[in-house]
Amino acid sequence: MRIGIANDLPIAVESLRLVLSHGDRHQLAWVARTGEEAVRWCARDKPDLILMDLMMPGMGGVAATRHIMRETPCPILIVTASVGGNTAQVFEALGAGAMDAVNTPVAGSTDKREAPANLLFKIDTIAKLTGPAGEDTRFFTARGAVKHPGSQSDRLLAIGSSAGGPAALASILEKLGPQFPAAVVVIQHLDEQFATGLAEWLNQKSVLPVRLAREGDRPMKGAVLLAGTGDHLIFTSPDTLGYSPVPRECSYRPSVDVFLDSVVRQWPGEAAGVLLTGMGRDGARGLRALRDVGHFTVAQDRASCAVYGMPKAAAELDAAMEILPLDKIAPRLVQQFQPKAAQSF
Repeated sequence: MRIGIANDLPIAVESLRLVLSHGDRHQLAWVARTGEEAVRWCARDKPDLILMDLMMPGMGGVAATRHIMRETPCPILIVTASVGGNTAQVFEALGAGAMDAVNTPVAGSTDKREAPANLLFKIDTIAKLTGPAGEDTRFFTARGAVKHPGSQSDRLLAIGSSAGGPAALASILEKLGPQFPAAVVVIQHLDEQFATGLAEWLNQKSVLPVRLAREGDRPMKGAVLLAGTGDHLIFTSPDTLGYSPVPRECSYRPSVDVFLDSVVRQWPGEAAGVLLTGMGRDGARGLRALRDVGHFTVAQDRASCAVYGMPKAAAELDAAMEILPLDKIAPRLVQQFQPKAAQSF
């Protein structure tokens, strides 16, 4: 990958140069010392990935991420001195379209091996997710699916999202209303270390309670469960959730497609699927399979996406019954899950 660095600290820039020099997989495209410089560099020489610091003079990393994703979309990995010490800004950046975050490996620190290895792992994962559509899509198949007639006593809303997802999820969850009559399960591409923080952050925004899904959980009406590990959240039975490491080769972790596959195969009642902003194609085939067995499906529209990747893939597969701007999705879901008698008037 050709990689740009946006960081004003010489020691951090040098450390990142050293990490990128290992092997021959990556090359340095340019170095920007401010957010404004990063925006200008990206406009005239868009790299495959930007390593973006949060704390820079002038336009900071969050604003630069937002500007780049709006004007010249490019994969962005937040690389900052302390991810844990800047949680609020990390979530802002993820909401603006950054794909992930990792601590800066600093030369001379006690963390000489783990930090560079973590950074390279994140870079390699993003390379897989943003490359040409690969083998990940083979993991989803609707074979064996049963068309469910739907039951108003068993109602499920499944939401998948990636880059830009936290902000989009918050927008939807705060508008569903306290009497929303379906269980909600969310699959957000996110490093496991951020899952607890995201659940807490969404719980503050949502009118419905939000927490991480645990092994053996049963989705409950009017509550939100968020996938919380690097394994895939799935239905292990018609009413029970669990985590599975397979398919191990799947780069999307947790995978929206893998979860929707289990919904198609296991969920006995009415369901709706929503695919929000994100890079890549995860969720598109799963959404199509939901539609094929009679469930309601929605994809976010291009104009309101921080990253128009996953919803675009869904549109190309004709997986979404409706393509809506973000602010219209929650009201439409409330309407969809009204009692059938109420919908007829």
